[in-house]
Amino acid sequence: MSLRDRKRARTRQALIDAATELFERKGYDETTIADITAAAEIGARTFFSYFASKEELLFPDAGERVQAAVDAIATREPAEGPAEVLLRALSEVTATGDELVSPLAALRLRMIQTVPAVRGRALQEQLGAQRVIAKHLADAFPDQLDPVGAAALTGAFVGAVTGALQALLDDTDGTDPATLQGAMRTATEVALAPWRRSP
Repeated sequence: MSLRDRKRARTRQALIDAATELFERKGYDETTIADITAAAEIGARTFFSYFASKEELLFPDAGERVQAAVDAIATREPAEGPAEVLLRALSEVTATGDELVSPLAALRLRMIQTVPAVRGRALQEQLGAQRVIAKHLADAFPDQLDPVGAAALTGAFVGAVTGALQALLDDTDGTDPATLQGAMRTATEVALAPWRRSP
């Protein structure tokens, strides 16, 4: 990364960190964009160079996770079926970071339950991700999946990840990220079992 890119990444992360702390301490509705930029020591107008809205701060890596699934589909091995490709994508995402089981992930799930604007954003992100992944799956596996089948498989995958995260983070007190990731992987494998190829 260039110096400029590193500076942008630091500024973006400062906004995410400031928002996370303020949402936890003050609440989502009570936190303003001005509060976030002041805490991050960034000019208020700079905020919109990084995020379009306050709720977008809670979903900073959503696009990267979708891209990981798309990349896994594009680099599929001959022996991999659609379910195996999605499970590999999940493994690669969790292996490169713990964002899915981070404090921000736990906060996001709580906010989805209690803040309508965040719930709406989560639904928008989820539906958008499912459409993109399902289209790539249907294109990559035309002999196995029609558009409806691809949508069903993708819905099961996204729902399994979301549901497992919700249950794990609700029922966890300080469990390390590796344990959470392993449990999430197991739950997702169970959900996708009907689509798995026999070993």
